[in-house]
Parts: sequence; C-alpha cells; structure tokens
Amino acid sequence: MRKRSKKSVTLFDLARLREELERANREIEQPDFWNNLEYAQKVMKEKKTMEATIENYESLEKALSDIGEMIELTEMEEASGASAEELAEMAAGIEADYADFEKKLEDLRLKTLLTGKYDHCGAILSVHAGAGGVDAMDWASMLLRMYTRWCEKKGYSVKMLDLQDDTEAGIKSATLLVEGENAYGYLKNEKGVHRLVRISPFNAAGKRQTSFALIEVVPELDEDITVEINPEDLRIDTYRSSGAGGQHVNKTDSAIRITHLPTNIVVTCQNERSQHQNKEMAMKILTARLTELAEQEHKENLAELKGDYMMNAWGSQIRSYVLQPYTMVKDNRTGAETANVNAVLDGDLDYFINAKLKQREEA
Repeated sequence: MRKRSKKSVTLFDLARLREELERANREIEQPDFWNNLEYAQKVMKEKKTMEATIENYESLEKALSDIGEMIELTEMEEASGASAEELAEMAAGIEADYADFEKKLEDLRLKTLLTGKYDHCGAILSVHAGAGGVDAMDWASMLLRMYTRWCEKKGYSVKMLDLQDDTEAGIKSATLLVEGENAYGYLKNEKGVHRLVRISPFNAAGKRQTSFALIEVVPELDEDITVEINPEDLRIDTYRSSGAGGQHVNKTDSAIRITHLPTNIVVTCQNERSQHQNKEMAMKILTARLTELAEQEHKENLAELKGDYMMNAWGSQIRSYVLQPYTMVKDNRTGAETANVNAVLDGDLDYFINAKLKQREEA
C-alpha cells in the first residue's frame, strides 16, 4: 500500500485540505485498504479530522452569511418604518450571533497555533504530589479531577494507566492517557508546578496551608517513532498492583516500574491487564519522555543525557490557586487570572490554555 506524505495542512488552506480528503477517500475505497489494520485506522482518523475541520470552517462561513442577511433585513425593516423596539430586538439578536461567531472563529484560529512536531498527538499526563504533606496528596487528587473533567468537556477519551493512592487522603501520583486530536498541543503548556493556598481541612487548628503538585505532559508518540534505548540503562522492578483498578487489575506482581539510570526518569504502570501490557505501556511512556528530553537538550544520542529529570522539572512553578483568604487563580507566565476558582477546578481551563498559546504566538 502506498504510504501517504506527512505534509502539514494549514487549517485555513481549504482547497488543499479538500484535496487531501479526496485522496484519503480514494485510498479507503481500494480493495486492499484494510489489509494493514494499523495503517487503515490511522488514515480513518486523519479523514475524520479533515472532515471536522472543513465542517467547522463551512459552518463559520454560513454563520457570517446569516449575520449579513440579518443586517440587510434590519435595514429593510428600518426603512419600512419598523418600531424602535422591533429594531432593538433584531439588533440584539445580531450582536449575540456575532459574539458566538467571534468565539468560534477564535477557537479555530487557536488551533492553527498548534504547529509543534507532536501537537497533533494524544497526551500522557502525570500528576505527582509534592511538598505539603497530606494536603499535597489531596491537592494532587484535585488536579487529577480537574484535568479529567477538562478532557471530558473537550471530548477526549481518558484512560488511567497508573494510580498510587495515599494511605490517609488523596494520591501520591497518577498517570493518564488522553486520546484525541491535538490533546498534547493543548496540554503541553500545563507542565510544571501548581501551587495551592487554602485553610487546611486536615489541620485541627484551621491554619492556612501551601501545597504543591507537579504536572508532567509528554506526547503519545506514533507507533512509527522509535528510540534506541540501551537495555543496560534500565532497571525494571515488578510489584503488586494497588489503587482503584477494579476487577480488571491483576492482583499479582504485575505492576511495572522502569528507571532510566542515566536520567533518573522513573515511569510506572499498573492498570493494564497483564505484566507484559504494563511493561509495554511503561516503555511507551519512557520513550516519550526521553524523546522530549533529548529534543529539549538538542541531543541526538540518548547516552549524552545526564542528570535528574524530575529535579529540573520541580523548578518551574507556573500557576497559583488561592482559596483563602481570597479566591484567585493566576498564571505566573501569562498573567491571566480569574476569581472563579470553583469553575477552574471543575475543568474550565481553556482561558489559561488559550492565554499561553497566544503568548507563544506573540513571542
């Protein structure tokens, strides 16, 4: 089967996008198309994405055309002697429609900023409790819920790969696989330290507590992307699965922990059905992290990577969430802030994600 080119298609290059869609449809109609199931699924996924992009653009064109027609109709009504109340009602409808059009146009424009090498990929998101004792464990569980809710609102599928519960409250760490178009492009700027300030529910004296948690995000790499990893650089440990795995978690020593010794990157996976599947997924996560780290340091040879990856990541506090004595969420990088903390913790993150995308565009 012919391998199609991986040329990037600009979202607003509709003519070229339609050509790519026609080419995909012709390929799907070939008798041998489904002989390579993995490749066929990839083409079908690309086809669905292109169809959605064209549909979004065409709906925006129609919305703008409808607004133009409403403006003309309002002018005709005004000329024919319509009352001020009728004209005001029509004008209010036009303003509401135009505001909705602007929002959808901005959403589409922001998608054009996702031009990174892996922005189109799914994402592997990890939450790690940091300094702050039990409050930090609880804060990590709050962040896990926040990102899960955001994914659900975006229509992404979420799969729990690893969950380490704390004995008292909250979680020590968790890893999610977020599957969907541009998931990594949106989530990549969420990596870093998140700070919570509140009256601790675990402190009998009711004192204010500051807690920290680390978010890590790496792309879910395509199957055709491989990285040569020296087996001698790996320490692989097995242990008994724990956490909210349900009936499908094998309670034998099926959980896997892989440590990449040169970088001290540690990945774990326990929620797959077998030790083999856990190891396969853990290696997938490790490959993604090593690929990202190598590109950050412009290293082609993994053997050149040294140092403690986690230690470096902890130096970047990106956002503060304050619940007492006032309510405020503020991004330290963009200056974006809101007093509606509850909405943010319930998954309304687009304001902060979009602000960072715009900042990158301006830079």
